[in-house]
Amino acid sequence: MADSKHPSLTDPKFISQLDALYLLAQRILKGNLQADRRTERKGSGIDFADYSEYQLGDDYRAIDWKVYARIEQLLVKLFEVEEDTTVYVMLDCSPSMHSKLDAAKRLAASLGYIALNSLDRLVTYSLSDKLEHILQPSRGRGKTLPFLRALENTKSTGNDTRFKQCCKALQARHRKRGIVIVISDFLFPHGFDDGLRILQGAGHDIYCLQIHDPADLECQWLGDANLVCSETGTTQKVTITEAEAAAYKKAMADWNDSLKSYCRKKAIGLTSITTEDDFDVVIQGLLRKGGLVA
Repeated sequence: MADSKHPSLTDPKFISQLDALYLLAQRILKGNLQADRRTERKGSGIDFADYSEYQLGDDYRAIDWKVYARIEQLLVKLFEVEEDTTVYVMLDCSPSMHSKLDAAKRLAASLGYIALNSLDRLVTYSLSDKLEHILQPSRGRGKTLPFLRALENTKSTGNDTRFKQCCKALQARHRKRGIVIVISDFLFPHGFDDGLRILQGAGHDIYCLQIHDPADLECQWLGDANLVCSETGTTQKVTITEAEAAAYKKAMADWNDSLKSYCRKKAIGLTSITTEDDFDVVIQGLLRKGGLVA
């Protein structure tokens, strides 16, 4: 629920923050996130690329008659095709994200808002034990409010996080390469590497936004406790000593280090933050680094 510190995603104050981030993106990236990325395909576009011999069925309006007047050969002008970028946002909505979901939504809102205003194609999914649409694939500034409303209404769901299966599902539904942004704590019971490998193997550019509740990072309990797994609901009685608390803190640090190491090795972009970080400061930092790059 929105409060004075975290207004609704459709609140004018929040949208004005998104506008400021979009303008910053335009100024810094100068089209990196806009729908002006050129492919090597040839077609009808703006910038001249090459000539090819006229073939039956070609658009006769593309014939260069000046060249024909010189060499008496029909040649068709080819241009670089301008295509939009597809931005895929995978938002972790599994139970372990409960305390982090509002902060994660603000990050997703920022990146999705920039993409839609840049006329990119935006595809948004919730990630848990299965992959589910937050909003059907959208494009254009007119889709910003439906996107923000759908994102705001997204709840924590599922009873596990099956990242690999969700990545497989994304690839099965969408063949077009794009930018895949995964927003999650990356505390996946079955690991993160298989899923990231699937996305990278499909040719996507990947960026990981890892978000933690500061309470995740170390164990502050001592004594007897009945622990309940937020993902699966399984319980276990334990006695937590200072040694166990230290081991937990080290295990968390090791896990996060393994994510950093994997992303560095595979040239996958990664930013790790906590719920205490302001979303707009995080996005500004990404933009000033040059966008979603490794």
